[in-house]
Formats: sequence, C-alpha cells, structure tokens
Amino acid sequence: MTELVRYEVAGSVATITLDSPHNRNALSAQLVTELSARLAEAGADPAVRVVVLAHTGTVFCAGADLKAAGTGSTGDAGAAIMAVLRAITELPKPVIGRIAGHVRAGGMGIVGACDLAVATEGASFAFTEARIGLAPAMISLTTLDVMEPRQAARYYLTGETFGPSVAAHLGLVTVAAPDGELDQVVDGLAAQILQTSPQGSAETKKLLTAARRHRLETYGPEMAVLSARLFASDEAQEGIHAFLERRAPAWRSG
Repeated sequence: MTELVRYEVAGSVATITLDSPHNRNALSAQLVTELSARLAEAGADPAVRVVVLAHTGTVFCAGADLKAAGTGSTGDAGAAIMAVLRAITELPKPVIGRIAGHVRAGGMGIVGACDLAVATEGASFAFTEARIGLAPAMISLTTLDVMEPRQAARYYLTGETFGPSVAAHLGLVTVAAPDGELDQVVDGLAAQILQTSPQGSAETKKLLTAARRHRLETYGPEMAVLSARLFASDEAQEGIHAFLERRAPAWRSG
C-alpha cells in the first residue's frame, strides 16, 4: 500500500508531508493513521527540534474523506482526527504549517492546531461544513481560540472562501508570504526556533497551549460524537452526495 504521509529529517527539522493529492489530502483513515505515527516519531526523536507540516499538490487538506462519509464507512474517523489535533497540540516541539494550497473544513483544524503557520498567496481557506449539513465541531477546538468571535461567526456561518491575508488577520496563519518566499519564511522561523533551548521551547509551547489542551481534553469526546451524529444525518448525507455529484443540495433546489 502506497504511503500517504512522507517523513524526513534534516538539520534538526522533521518535515511531515501529506502526500495524497489524488483525493486532495483528505483525512482518510490511512492518512490519519500515518500522520499520527509520523507525529509520534518526531516527538520521540531527541534530534528533532522543529516539525514542519507540508503537503504535495494544490490542496493542503480538504478535510474529511467525503467519499467514505457518503457510504457511511467513517468508522471511528472522528476520534482519529481528534487524536491528530491533540497530537499536534501536545507535541513537545513547535509545529509549523507550510501551506501552499487550499484548506477546507477539517484541514482548517489542522492549520489551527499548528503553533505557527505560513501560507503563500495562492492559498485559500474556508469552513465549509455548514454548506453540507455539518458543523465545524471538532475543529472549533483549535480555531475558535485564535479568531475574534464576530469574525469566527461570519466564516463559520457563511462557509465563504478567504485568502491568506484575511487568514493572517484572523490569526489562523502567522504570515501570509509572497509567492516564491514560502520556504524562506518557513526556514527562517525554524532557524529562529533552533536558537532556543529544547527545554525553553517545550515549556513555552506548554504555556501557550494550556487552555487549548484543556478544551481538547474536556470537549473533544463530545465534539467527536456531535460530528459523527451530523455525518450520519439525512441532511448531511444529502449535502455530501450533492457535493460529490456536483449539484445543488435539496435545500437549495428552490
């Protein structure tokens, strides 16, 4: 079986690359399992000081695997995705998101979980859940805390697409990098982190993520249950099939 997540280490920086462009790096069971394993590998390697989360293709991550969701075969996908969000948050090393493509739905939660995120001008973002009968349940735990409430309401409720400069204004990304400068900015941030001590970096991340870790622990199971319930609902199934079939859902037919 072809690996969907690549892993390499160079100069104390581990790069974890989502490599499933055929389905827009969707959070399939295989990709989530491999991503969790690579994060654990990076966390356990004392030579690794920084993790860069990157991707191949034009999409960073499209969120849930809607083809699987449309057949009702999601299994314990919610719990697995929640485990990934917790793994990024709890990793004792800073994680930098390297975003050179589009981010949707569950992918937004992964970006939010990263400690730092850099997006190039060609990237775009959207919380698309409400458009297909879902809600940004699990990913709210890694995105609501960085967004001003009124702005969060706008983009959660409308599902509209926005660019990297807006994402930076909202706090979802750290830097909106000009085209051609993405690697320069990511490498620069990693180099600066490498100037800090391992203990200083780890303890500082714990301070920064304390409230988020509490929310993930306290509300994570509840949000996973909510997500599973919504995915199984008739309305969400109609929304998912409408998306896959490139047609308007029933509630928009009039």
